[in-house]
Amino acid sequence: MRTRAAYHAETAMLTLHHLNDSRSQRILWLLGEIGAPYELTRYQRNAATRLAPPELEAVHSLGKSPVITDGALTLVEFGAIVDYILRRYGASSGLRPAEGTPDFEAYQQWLHYAEGSAMLPLMLQLYTARLKDAAAPLQPRIDSEIANQVGFVEAALQGRDYFVGDSLTGADIMMSFVAEVAGSFGKLGPYPALAAWIGRMHARPELAESGEGWGLSDGVRGHAEILNAPHLRSL
Repeated sequence: MRTRAAYHAETAMLTLHHLNDSRSQRILWLLGEIGAPYELTRYQRNAATRLAPPELEAVHSLGKSPVITDGALTLVEFGAIVDYILRRYGASSGLRPAEGTPDFEAYQQWLHYAEGSAMLPLMLQLYTARLKDAAAPLQPRIDSEIANQVGFVEAALQGRDYFVGDSLTGADIMMSFVAEVAGSFGKLGPYPALAAWIGRMHARPELAESGEGWGLSDGVRGHAEILNAPHLRSL
């Protein structure tokens, strides 16, 4: 079902293919921050398996979300989508630092770090949780690496309100899921700067006005519900 938020232009070419309870909620937040016109095509997870519907495979062969189309372009991968939208539609938004500056290099680092180094141990924790005692040999290594990565993020936020510069950038959008997943495991207690930062992100009106009325934790819930689906309960 294709819908538009009321304030979006009828001539918008950019389309977000949005799966409920997924990372694509962050793209909705980004689009709200920059006020870009877009079309929204919604997809619903299968109620039993919590997997994406086959219709998403017609957009991209991976059948995953987020995915955007813009004219002839089809683009997947969260970091690539964030940077494309900011280059193409958010040049005056301030969410992408000027190229050739130290802030731009820091922005690039966090753009890649979020779904690379940071998410690996967190996703291992999420998936091995289904193995219960069978995962015990891996748990010390996972715990150590989570502490290493989240500790690095905490240190980077000392004395700062944002990851880059003095205002919101795409780096903050990218890092939101990292903080949400860590928080879902109860890992934020020793990291007050990170906990305070995600609190500030939750308070942004653009997030509340993204058209979904969801919190950033919906992508976390989506992953957890997939692991609890009947076809995986034998793990």
